[in-house]
Amino acid sequence: MKLNTIAYVALAAVALMFTACNQKSTNSVDISAPPSPEETKDLAEEGFIYGLPIVMNYAVMYEYAVDKGGSQFKAPFNQLKNEPRVYTYKDTAVITPNSDTPYSFTWLDLRAEPIVLTVPAVEKKRYYAVMMCDGNTYNYGYIGSRATGNDPGSFMVVGPDWKGEKPEGIKEVFTSTTPFSLVAYRTQLFDPEDMPNVIKVQEGYQVEPLSAFLKQPAPAAAPAIDFSPATTAGIKENFWSYLDAALEYVPETEMDKDIRTKLATIGIGPNKNFDMKELSTEHQQAIVEGMKAGDEKISTFLASGMTDVNGWQIGSLPGDEAHYNGDWLKRSGTAKAGLYGNSAVEAVYPLTRVDGNGETLDCSKSNYTITFPAGQYPPVNAFWSVTMYDGNSQYLIENPINRYLINSPMIPNMKKGEDGSLTLYIQKDNPGSDLEANWLPAPNDTVYLVMRLYWPTTESPSVLPPGKGSWKPPGIEKSK
Repeated sequence: MKLNTIAYVALAAVALMFTACNQKSTNSVDISAPPSPEETKDLAEEGFIYGLPIVMNYAVMYEYAVDKGGSQFKAPFNQLKNEPRVYTYKDTAVITPNSDTPYSFTWLDLRAEPIVLTVPAVEKKRYYAVMMCDGNTYNYGYIGSRATGNDPGSFMVVGPDWKGEKPEGIKEVFTSTTPFSLVAYRTQLFDPEDMPNVIKVQEGYQVEPLSAFLKQPAPAAAPAIDFSPATTAGIKENFWSYLDAALEYVPETEMDKDIRTKLATIGIGPNKNFDMKELSTEHQQAIVEGMKAGDEKISTFLASGMTDVNGWQIGSLPGDEAHYNGDWLKRSGTAKAGLYGNSAVEAVYPLTRVDGNGETLDCSKSNYTITFPAGQYPPVNAFWSVTMYDGNSQYLIENPINRYLINSPMIPNMKKGEDGSLTLYIQKDNPGSDLEANWLPAPNDTVYLVMRLYWPTTESPSVLPPGKGSWKPPGIEKSK
């Protein structure tokens, strides 16, 4: 198959761009020759790394807020959906889901006017956090125990084009870089019997347009959008068409102007429709290889871009726009590790696929333990947990006791060692009634474990700064 004229010219422009960047002389560049598959592969790799978080976020937005007939649908834009439960193996829209805290969600449409988020008074002992994450997957704002306290209040979220003054009655204004934004509420659950109390807190969360908050007439509604369908399961097969769709709602900035200019030359961007079939077989293969290379580079970053502490990888992954500062690899690594993770000041996430000796955790072959010496639990102001995921899918696993994690509120009911230490048993089979309280059920396969340390302390011993703090998570040991 030969390149058609449009694709030929577009890819030739890419060749010009790559060549010009590498040339130091003023010699003219011949664009009459087709770009090499290697140049095409390089662009696909760069584009995949840049676009993966944006595509993942778009797919979740579509499933949560657009596809009303889908199994993952939560609520339409600007409406709050409270989940009076914790996540289980049935929740598959987001990889590495949190099962610690019942969630509340709202996807904001900020095009017509700002949205006001009101929170109730929350009892001092109960941790809660309201995280705002935009279409770039930047965590641009927080409300909650750490950030604003447990007193009631109203806060305003505005889109990238909003200009105005903070209205009376609003405590703080948060600005999203995109017109659509996720707001994720995490409300601490102490134990199953505590759920009615969590529900009362959730019922106090309010989401309303600014006009309603001010009791003024509403402005004209924003135009309806016919969103291109997307699912998290379809990302690999439809990556470039999903990226086309997603970028329509992610305004270009100086920080990503260069990569988006490159992508536009092969028909990727707002109001575009990239079609692999228009490329030669060699260039199609180059794009596939580029995506694979990008994915491998992201995995390598997760393995080496963080600090290894007793087999746990610890780093400052999620954050705001300044935190990433155009480091698209870090942003993709963050999304692959777990979309919508908290910024480090809110939570730190040690994660691992290996034991303390660096060997792959595989519960089809071995049993494992984690032991916290007496008085050496993770240092947090709120609470901590260790969550089990399937090593391949990164989803929670179905198990006979419906337990997906062990967290600090469970400690009083767990068996301790004579020296006061606490040992968790990581295995696929029940260790017996005497140790069942300490059992973290595992798949009959490889394992992915994530600690969640909510509101980490800043004084020593601390996990902060991530990977360099004085507190070290204990290594996982293979049972003898």
